[in-house]
Amino acid sequence: MEQKRRYYEAYEERYRQVHEEGLQWSSDSPSEIVGQVIQKYGITKQAQMLEIGCGEGRDAAYLLKEGYHLLATDLSGEAIAYCREKYSDFRENFCTLDCLNERLEQKFDFIYAVAVLHMFVLEEDRSKFYQFIGEHLKENGIALIGTMGDGKMEVCSNPEEAFTLQRRTHGQTGREMMLAGTSCRVVSFDTFRQEIHSAGLKELEMGLTSILPDFPTMMVAVIKAEK
Repeated sequence: MEQKRRYYEAYEERYRQVHEEGLQWSSDSPSEIVGQVIQKYGITKQAQMLEIGCGEGRDAAYLLKEGYHLLATDLSGEAIAYCREKYSDFRENFCTLDCLNERLEQKFDFIYAVAVLHMFVLEEDRSKFYQFIGEHLKENGIALIGTMGDGKMEVCSNPEEAFTLQRRTHGQTGREMMLAGTSCRVVSFDTFRQEIHSAGLKELEMGLTSILPDFPTMMVAVIKAEK
């Protein structure tokens, strides 16, 4: 009997559908907030860095080409295969990882996850996400979390509807496509902050940013483990 797919695995299906059309789902424009945090907090090229949810590799490719020591991970085997082929010089820097159910042996100076948290709907899954980050930060390490939202609105999709085909517009071509639906939970700044604190983490700063063209408004937090 086929194992039931977990709702947050729906992006695997979406990536496969888009790639079969010879397209890429996201843009190649790196997230400026990642570079801004690296610069502001003095993260050097000798630092050990981890990306959770690298997708098609836009941020990872930029940092790897700049000479940073980065391990870029994603739940989706399709996304990782895509990155390894597109960025073949760095294929060993990409690997699959389910951060809710797996652990790595090493710890990191800097962890970032852009447009990942909002895909986790259930409280248990969101708690596991924060727990993974806390367990994998070095003593003085920091993490950057970017999640959809304007800081005020709270909305949640039904995870039972994940994988259901939906009509979506492909950003780069304007083509309408029938693609696997994915789940989304948007929280307010108050809820975001409560989640961070409940996980034994502390925010160093929190605010709004834009990651164009994919995310016109995104909440971000720089966090560290409570000592």
